[in-house]
Amino acid sequence: MKKLFIIMTLILGSGTVSAQGALGEVVGNVVEKGNKNGVYGAQVFILDQDRKYQAVTDADGRFRISAIPAGSYFLNIKYFSDTMSNIQVKVPMDGIYNTGDIEFKSGVLEILAIDVKADDGSIKLQYGELPVKELTAEEIDRSPSKFSVKGLVTSMTSEVRMTEDGELVFRGARKGDMLYMMDGVKASDVGSVPGAAIGRMMVYSGGLPAKYGDTLGGVVVMETKSYFDLYREWEAEEIRKGNK
Repeated sequence: MKKLFIIMTLILGSGTVSAQGALGEVVGNVVEKGNKNGVYGAQVFILDQDRKYQAVTDADGRFRISAIPAGSYFLNIKYFSDTMSNIQVKVPMDGIYNTGDIEFKSGVLEILAIDVKADDGSIKLQYGELPVKELTAEEIDRSPSKFSVKGLVTSMTSEVRMTEDGELVFRGARKGDMLYMMDGVKASDVGSVPGAAIGRMMVYSGGLPAKYGDTLGGVVVMETKSYFDLYREWEAEEIRKGNK
């Protein structure tokens, strides 16, 4: 009985660890409208069904909300009796979304203008971290390879090629050294997963983080679409149309 209890504990413990999905962070600054002074003690939070991710601004108005599952959300700011709502943020996988300066005014959303440049497809550094390639749900939907997970992976980087038997291999690695993470769970293959079911995808081609460090090849991290992802997309569209 004691041996059985130990085995069950190990199985349940390993399942808990492996089921952790890709998490991200949201950082930014809350400033007073007009003078740009930092707003101290404002509550910044994200509501996701029955979960709440939150932080409090420091003396300079800065905040950081960590351990948020990757996806699109609405950020809210509460300061005394005033509240700003429906600030849309897109949390990347294993990355950071920076809102920049948010000018606080009750009931009104005003964010400083941000210059947006087209993505040239080159490898980028996320806050000085590892070079990764990432596809969002919108990019996957526009991709000609959206119905094939392996096609999506090979279209993201030249570091990955497909062998004659349909297996993906990273440059310089042997067959079988590739690691797939589907919703935080390790998988040996993704051939049966439809590409249209993937909401976000990220490829590590080298210098793997410690949590993925049990392979000599690269890592493909995927998060499937959920009901809540679709609901938040609908909600964002309704807000843009002025229906909410």
